Amino acid sequence: MKIVLSALSSELSSPVDPRFGRCPYFIFIDPETMEFEAVENPHLASSSGAGIQSAQFVAEKGAKTVLTGSCGPNAFQTLQAAGVEVIIGVTGTVQEAVAQYKSGRFQATAQPNVPSHFGLAGSGPVVSGFGMGRGMGRGMGRGMGRGMGRGMGLGAGYGPAPGSPGGAAPYTSAMPHLSPEEEIKQLKNQAEFLKRQMEDIAKKIKELEKNKK
Repeated sequence: MKIVLSALSSELSSPVDPRFGRCPYFIFIDPETMEFEAVENPHLASSSGAGIQSAQFVAEKGAKTVLTGSCGPNAFQTLQAAGVEVIIGVTGTVQEAVAQYKSGRFQATAQPNVPSHFGLAGSGPVVSGFGMGRGMGRGMGRGMGRGMGRGMGLGAGYGPAPGSPGGAAPYTSAMPHLSPEEEIKQLKNQAEFLKRQMEDIAKKIKELEKNKK
């Protein structure tokens, strides 16, 4: 059975991208043999409908299960209609996520966990777990597998909502219809994701400082 993961780059060591519709890469993989194919997301830069188009794309490629960080309502409905199960809140690397999937640690979700247009610049409130705004921007360049800008979605994609002075809106505004238990789980997953990204940033800084000497 083929599964697909949203990824920041084309390797199994790539972090899972928290965005489904606007991830830079989809990695299709057979969890038993670990044979995989990394495909650039052709709908990454779509002005609208990226979630639906990405959902149709992975379904047409034969994926039966999607592993990702977040999935909006339009993409979720399209995947469900195609018979593709959705697992959200996935963090870590692609390889780690597949291992957790094989061990039965994941369960399919029954509903989307972010609003429409999640990850699109200027699209509305951001989830505070990823609300690093434009400060991370494009400054990390492409050195970390499409970098901390467009690749990891911590730049324009997760920038401040228009009219919000502090940038990040309350977490609950982007998480409709979640029970307290589900919201706690999502918060923990996003906290873990953010922790991993900060560790990657610190590692990259050390590498850059070392190379300057």
